Amino acid sequence: MFTKEWLKAALIRAVRTFAEAALAYIGTGAVVLGDVNWLGVLSAGAFGAVTALLLALAGLPEAEEKPAK
Repeated sequence: MFTKEWLKAALIRAVRTFAEAALAYIGTGAVVLGDVNWLGVLSAGAFGAVTALLLALAGLPEAEEKPAK
């Protein structure tokens, strides 16, 4: 389960989830760049990334072993 392919897929998913969570947090009321609570953005992104990594333990379709032909 914990192969290079799995790790790469899990990290890609975590980075994407970080970006999505951070973007969602920024988009909830920031009119100008100064209005953004950057600590909150990083916190939401980190929480999303950790959640994605934990969910990856249950399985990643991108990294599942393909049956040999």
